[in-house]
Amino acid sequence: MRLATFNILHGRSLEDDRVDVGRYAAAIASLDADVVALQEVDRAQERSARADLTAVAAEALDAGEHRFVAALSGTPGATWMAATGQEQPDEAAYGIALLSRFPVRSWEVVRLPAVPWTVPVVFPGDRRPKLVRDEPRVAVVAEVEDPATGRCLTVAGTHLSFIPGWNSWQLRRLVRVLRRRPGPVVLMGDLNLEPEAVHRVSGMRPLVRAGTFPLHAPERQLDHVVVGGEGATPLRVSGGGARRMPLSDHLALTVDLA
Repeated sequence: MRLATFNILHGRSLEDDRVDVGRYAAAIASLDADVVALQEVDRAQERSARADLTAVAAEALDAGEHRFVAALSGTPGATWMAATGQEQPDEAAYGIALLSRFPVRSWEVVRLPAVPWTVPVVFPGDRRPKLVRDEPRVAVVAEVEDPATGRCLTVAGTHLSFIPGWNSWQLRRLVRVLRRRPGPVVLMGDLNLEPEAVHRVSGMRPLVRAGTFPLHAPERQLDHVVVGGEGATPLRVSGGGARRMPLSDHLALTVDLA
């Protein structure tokens, strides 16, 4: 089984500042992954050719099971508001997605509220902090069945806050939810935390270590595939690593389970 996580930057390439849906589909297909977590996913947005990027990825991977979960609904700079989960299938939205080639026995959505006030943040290259307001954060959890053995693996995908401290709080809250699930449990996504912080906060074991950000000099690992609840039979990794793709400002991260 191959797992992958990729922050797609709504399909945009830094090289030409365009969203090419065909290029995006080819990039996702090249991952050849059985379960994929995607972040910064658009649906029906003008900036990404009004495509349903989750459906495009599902077709590219031949993934029969997939879920898009909106964090925000509406259009950037216009009617941009927190999603409620009641959005219509053709409504413009932005969020995360989880896709699987294997059968999924159950799905769950976990909403992780954003900081309710503006926060001063110092961005790379700036001397002074800027006041920013974070967006709502969500997670999607699937119980994936291996048809060959009938065994299940719980897989969660998420995109946590970039605001220091708040992302750790969100991770703790999500881990409490995941602990109710039968093990093993794999968490994938852009956690906006370094590996040491992820392990300290979650207690989960990393399945791969590699720099994933920024694209042209990936010195930091913000994207992760970690596992918990393994018991006496830990998952065995046979390969994986970071892969530069023709889009996004992140590298994709893959893990092959033996």
